[in-house]
Amino acid sequence: MQTWQTVLLLLVLWAYLCSHGDGLRALKRTTGGRRGVALTLMGQDANGVPLRRSKRGWMWNQFFLLEEYTGLDNQYVGKLHSDGDRGDGSIRYVLTGDGAGTLFIIDENSGDIHATKRLDREEKAYYTLRAKAVNRITNTSLEGESEFIIKIHDINDNEPKFTKDPYFTHVPEMSPLGTVVMQVTATDADDATYGNSARVVYSILQGQPYFSVDPNTGVIKTALPNMDRETKENYVVVIQAKDMAGQMGGLSGTTTVSITLSDVNDNPPRFPKSLYEFKAPESSEPGSTVAVLRATDADIGRNAEMNYRITSSDGPAMFNISTNRSTQEGVITLRKPLDFERKRSYTLRIQVENSNPDPRFLRYAATTDEATVKLIVEDVDEPPVFDRVSYVMEVKEDSAVGTIVGSVSATDPDSSRSPVRYSIDRRTDMDRVFNVHPGNGSVFMLRTLDREENPWHNISVIATEFNNPRLISRIPVDIRVLDVNDNAPTFAAYYETFVCENAKANQRIQTVSAKDADEPIGGHRFFFSLAHEVSGKANFTVRDNKDNTAGILTRRNSYSRLQRSTYLVPVVISDGDFPMQSSTNTLTVRVCTCDREGNMQLCNQEALVLTAGLSTGALMAIIICVLILLLIVVLFAVLRRQQRKKEPLIISKEDVRDNVVSYNDEGGGEEDTQAFDIGTLRNPEAIEETKQRRDIKPETLNPPIRRTVVLPPAYRDNSDVREFINQRLQDNDQDPTAPPYDSLATYAYEGSGSVAESLSSLGSVTTEGDQDYNYLSEWGPRFRKLADMYGGEDSDGYRDS
Repeated sequence: MQTWQTVLLLLVLWAYLCSHGDGLRALKRTTGGRRGVALTLMGQDANGVPLRRSKRGWMWNQFFLLEEYTGLDNQYVGKLHSDGDRGDGSIRYVLTGDGAGTLFIIDENSGDIHATKRLDREEKAYYTLRAKAVNRITNTSLEGESEFIIKIHDINDNEPKFTKDPYFTHVPEMSPLGTVVMQVTATDADDATYGNSARVVYSILQGQPYFSVDPNTGVIKTALPNMDRETKENYVVVIQAKDMAGQMGGLSGTTTVSITLSDVNDNPPRFPKSLYEFKAPESSEPGSTVAVLRATDADIGRNAEMNYRITSSDGPAMFNISTNRSTQEGVITLRKPLDFERKRSYTLRIQVENSNPDPRFLRYAATTDEATVKLIVEDVDEPPVFDRVSYVMEVKEDSAVGTIVGSVSATDPDSSRSPVRYSIDRRTDMDRVFNVHPGNGSVFMLRTLDREENPWHNISVIATEFNNPRLISRIPVDIRVLDVNDNAPTFAAYYETFVCENAKANQRIQTVSAKDADEPIGGHRFFFSLAHEVSGKANFTVRDNKDNTAGILTRRNSYSRLQRSTYLVPVVISDGDFPMQSSTNTLTVRVCTCDREGNMQLCNQEALVLTAGLSTGALMAIIICVLILLLIVVLFAVLRRQQRKKEPLIISKEDVRDNVVSYNDEGGGEEDTQAFDIGTLRNPEAIEETKQRRDIKPETLNPPIRRTVVLPPAYRDNSDVREFINQRLQDNDQDPTAPPYDSLATYAYEGSGSVAESLSSLGSVTTEGDQDYNYLSEWGPRFRKLADMYGGEDSDGYRDS
């Protein structure tokens, strides 16, 4: 189709050019063993002036070249030719543009174009170049530059490549036939517009008969229905992509597709056994686990979640079952205590089902499963059991010692029915107010009770088996002390009031109330009256208000503070309980001077003090406390002043008294007379800061001073002794670990040529004759003792040998 279009275009161009009479030469295709194109160019006249024509154009403006040329010679591309070229060599062809001179060269005489290198269409599909013809002598252009394209023709030199390798995907199990799994894609770098080099066809090399692939799209589908994950979960499929439309000779590439069947809930849970048997001790507490069972499910993850429930049991409301979500186990727990003596085994029916069933598979198999659980109760030696959870007892506070308050009862729940012994937990009855009979559990009193002191007593009774004292039970016993009328009522507070001198008769001066420690069931009822012994000569009267209060009233019109400043009014208060209790209470009334409105103006000193709210005893206590504080402050100040006036241990250098001073220093011995100053001993503060100690080596940055040793005249000529002593002195001065600075160093070195020779007695032992020691007297006073011992004659005429 493309060839016919080209021919038609050429004919149209030829007809157009001929109609203008330009005399243009037609386009020529070269023939022979090489493929190429010849381009005809317009020429110039001899003067270099372009030929005149009505229109100029190219009949073909592109060349074609195959890629991956493998020949030994340069690959021929095509030929350029100008109308002005008469074959006399006067025209030179010039080529510029992409790759000119490197990839493409032109024969400047003939216009032949060759490719010098092997080209790859995938690197560059076409090259744009420009050509012109110039006069070889004048180097003037005969034609304007003409642009043309060298297009690289593709060959099948690239195999298809997949975008991924490997692929990973999954598809639900039990999927129907033809379910799309995924799509794979392969690309070919060859030219898709030229031939079939880039036309890819897909095929499956491995994975049949489970999967198939569409040859054109690369879509992978299931080839078998209802593939079961529980049978086989993972599949490896190898897909091939081949170009040239799959024809022989095409290039191919492969990839691996890993397909996993994802789980669906197509399997119900199943119990491995139909009967389970468990044992639980009767001491198991409510809420504890007594059995664990597990059903299996071939599914995984969320599809393997299950629920358990109890469908039937011979112990109603005795057990509960729940699902452990981490292990998918059914956990059976107690709701009520077990009792071996009452029931020794239980039978339960347990059902399990999927938590998330899939409606698509409900019709294929049963979705639930059931199993029987038998629980055997094991006997345990249990502690005694009280017949109640707690006890509440009552006793009157006037009950005698030994009175039985109540009793507790406990029994051994085991089949042995061991006797029970009772006792009081003394940690709850520290005062030992109660006790319990060890055999029958009767609680009785050991001390009298007082309800006003303690209305409740909370004790614990312990029950212990005789056969096994380690098994004990405790139970709280609350004992309430009942009230009896054993307390007399009294004033609710301390009452003290005043009466004006100009008071009127029957004038109320005070209202009083009462209190009673007893608590009668019907409440308190108090009666107030004036004491009988003063009722005939009383200055005041008592009026009962019938509401547990009473009013104190004046009985005459006036009172004289000068005649009597204080009145004591006895008030009798009695209760309404049985037996009746009563007491006499005193009200203090002060006589004061008042104004016409009854406001107090003047009263005695005591009354004023009491009116302020403080009694005489309270004021005295406050004054005593203040005096004690002042005395403590004075004593502290005196002691501080005495400490400041105390003289120091050493007053001055003129003090000749014997004082002991501890200074923790070591002297240099008996001959060291310059180590300390007596003034320092008298007054340690008088030490001069710049004076150095002589009993220790001074710490100074100056290097040690080399001393000049003056030897006695007898030793000045002994150079070896002098050198020995100087060396030892230098070593001692420079030794940082040397003893105190002023110290005595003794060296047993006599030197050579000693005048005294050797003093050793080792040589005298072998001497048979007497020794003459008279020369010792010539050595001076230091050897006088030796001269007296060995040099003199004994009185008996012989010497000791």
